[in-house]
Amino acid sequence: MSQAKLGRSFFLISFLPAILYWYLEAHYPVRTALIGGVTLSLIELTFEYFWTKEVHALSKFNFLLIIVLGGLSLAANEGLWFKLQPFFTGIFMSAFMLYQLKKGDGLFLPLLEQMGRPLPPKFLLRSMELHVAIFLVAYGIFMGILALSASTSVWLFFKTAGFYLAFIIFGVVEFIYLKQRVKKLHYQKQVMQATWASRSLPKS
Repeated sequence: MSQAKLGRSFFLISFLPAILYWYLEAHYPVRTALIGGVTLSLIELTFEYFWTKEVHALSKFNFLLIIVLGGLSLAANEGLWFKLQPFFTGIFMSAFMLYQLKKGDGLFLPLLEQMGRPLPPKFLLRSMELHVAIFLVAYGIFMGILALSASTSVWLFFKTAGFYLAFIIFGVVEFIYLKQRVKKLHYQKQVMQATWASRSLPKS
């Protein structure tokens, strides 16, 4: 299977536990919906291992989180804990990215180096990674609010398609910001070069 097709498969299958939970909650008791969501999460993990021969650390974390939150929801016979999974994932991912930035080069630089891609200036990568971390924690808090106050249908939309729409908007804004920052730095460099050139001219 090509990487593009595989990516689309994971794009779709990552929605399935939430979609199944939404459907079952609408037609069956909460306990049935929770069991269905947790079971499909296990199937999702198995699918990832089957196709890639490994399970990503984030997938393991999400699965364990769903198990814990699903268990709490089953004990309380209330789906709220299960729906808080995006909140905890956003908080964890943001904290991990900020920790990596504080410790060293962050996550983006090593990833690009492994992929053999051309590297932008390190300070731009760090700036972008910081903004992504802020976006994730903000979206996680937003999802937590939805879990507490909105319907499951609204929560499902923002957990799936809504997240990608929000990330696309974030990406466009981030691109414009970085482009303007590079343009400003380029202008400052030209000014400095012109200043040094004028100072090096012989005085009459």
